[in-house]
Amino acid sequence: MPHPQTGTERCKLPRAFWQAVEQLGLSPSSIQQHARLPRDLHLNEAAMVSTGELFAVWNAIEALSADPAFAIKMVRDTPTAKHKLAFLAALYAADFRDGLARLSRFKRLCSPDRLCVDERNGTVSLTIQWPAGTGPEPYLSVEACFALILELGRRGTGKHLVPLALRLRRPRQTLDTHAGYFGCAIRYGAAHDQLILSTADIDLPFNGHNPEVLHFMTPGLTAAVQEIEAPVGFREQVIGVLKRALAGGRPSVQQLARTLLQSERTLQRRLASHGTTFSELLNEARREVGFQLLADQSLELKEVAYLLGYQDVTSYHRAFRQYEKVSPGEWRRLNG
Repeated sequence: MPHPQTGTERCKLPRAFWQAVEQLGLSPSSIQQHARLPRDLHLNEAAMVSTGELFAVWNAIEALSADPAFAIKMVRDTPTAKHKLAFLAALYAADFRDGLARLSRFKRLCSPDRLCVDERNGTVSLTIQWPAGTGPEPYLSVEACFALILELGRRGTGKHLVPLALRLRRPRQTLDTHAGYFGCAIRYGAAHDQLILSTADIDLPFNGHNPEVLHFMTPGLTAAVQEIEAPVGFREQVIGVLKRALAGGRPSVQQLARTLLQSERTLQRRLASHGTTFSELLNEARREVGFQLLADQSLELKEVAYLLGYQDVTSYHRAFRQYEKVSPGEWRRLNG
């Protein structure tokens, strides 16, 4: 029997991520559709995805953009104020070394990967480690991480820092943006991804060091990391699975059992032991996804009903009124 989903399997795509994607001309909805995820994912700040789903998003971005440098451009072209919180907190650090430590710690708010640092002979080697059992990291994901590290050093110190070397698993191509951005020798087709910096560079002070701001930000970010690493209960796990499954039509008990690697009988027994039913949790998943869809004013109510797996708008109206005591249209007007 699988254990409840743990923090090591939970990832988050913050608003800053989707804004950077849109800035470069890609539609979040088209990415989510390509990755087989709910099309309203970018509207839900609290939404969590699995590592596999996060990787599917990165692979969808590369496929739809046909641009191997897309991740570098996302990081490079995002103004400091619009970067994710981990990056902003790291910029207030005392120096690049301290900033790297904070970035590594607080990036857990978005994904479970860990920056591994190996310092020796005047060099600092940075690699990315994902939890055991995770598939190969998409090339764009790797390059986004390395670009974020370099951008942190450059913006923090005010200097155009250049790595000593960069090794990428990505097959060899003519990639002018990679060469121009990193400015160092790049070895493609490497056994593993690795960014190598100078120890002298990571000891450089940050111009914007602010102990008061760090004192203010750190407790909240630390608490958020602890919350995301806490185990998810069975009920919440099932609702999360059903919310994602709604993107492909109306989920069934059979589909849910397969996803959770359980027999239908075992699943029904666990649902009963938690005092709930499949129908009850499906309705809750529909409610939560429905609120996000209704917030998108470009969607007609019949489209919302279809995306939630209802046979027609009348069935959707009836179910919505039962829980919210108003119609979907009235709710949209009141909350628009």
